[in-house]
Amino acid sequence: MAFFMKTMISNQVKNLGFGGGSEEKKEEGGTSDPAAAQGMTREEYEEYQKQMIEEKMERDAAFTQKKAERACVRVHLREKYRLPKSEMDENQIQMAGDDVDLPEDLRKMVDEDQEEEEDKDSILGQLQNLQNMDLDTIKEKAQATFTEMKQTAEQKCSVM
Repeated sequence: MAFFMKTMISNQVKNLGFGGGSEEKKEEGGTSDPAAAQGMTREEYEEYQKQMIEEKMERDAAFTQKKAERACVRVHLREKYRLPKSEMDENQIQMAGDDVDLPEDLRKMVDEDQEEEEDKDSILGQLQNLQNMDLDTIKEKAQATFTEMKQTAEQKCSVM
């Protein structure tokens, strides 16, 4: 009775177009050759398989390269902000063959940031900073520095 019900339901599903009769198709077709199932000759199928494997290897290599680039970015940020290193990032970079640099767009941004920081550290950068400050702030800083130097001198020299 159960077999009869299963067969009846399977036939109904097959008739609806849901493909429930896959067991019957295997028995009818009788071919286990994947090339014939794809409608190709054996040589075409082998060439197709080679091409698929090569494409997969290329995708995997590109993916590994992207992962290594991201790891390189994280390493750079950790160095910049003095955060602890990550062994996982270093491993990803090594897996890519240690031939990984920052992506070009990010490299440009980093170089621009470095130039800006160098400009700020230079004398010209300090002068531009002074131009942006108001005169009262400059006077206050100068007075505080003078007072601090005077106190330090008084502490070191007992004659004064």
